[in-house]
Amino acid sequence: MTSSIQKQKLFLSFPHFAVVGASTDKSKFGTKVLEWYIQRDKSVTPVRPSNDELGGIKTIRSLADLANPTETSVSIITPAKITINLLKQVEELSIPAVWCQPGATDVACVQFIKGNGMSDRVLFEGECILRDGDGVLQAML
Repeated sequence: MTSSIQKQKLFLSFPHFAVVGASTDKSKFGTKVLEWYIQRDKSVTPVRPSNDELGGIKTIRSLADLANPTETSVSIITPAKITINLLKQVEELSIPAVWCQPGATDVACVQFIKGNGMSDRVLFEGECILRDGDGVLQAML
């Protein structure tokens, strides 16, 4: 079984990132995660059906609109009832790594992850990029 640190390193090793759950509300965790990528000069795309841009970055409407899905790690900061559908899209698009932030999953999401053999590429056990990300980036140097 892949450890949490190994999955975090895998996640951060890809050249592109997408954030699902960012909004115009800077107090929300999705927006804080988007800002985390921007502040670290990462190639990040917000996925937001209702906005044309967030934080000065052009948004896409859905994961299906990703330019390079197989080279993109996806951060998910959504309610679990939305996350489950995103996980299905992740599987269909062969997205290589996913980081579900705390609170984005429920029992159904975990069952889907485990039942579809995604446990080695999906972080879903309380790991938080805002807390853990910088340490992982340092460990990768």
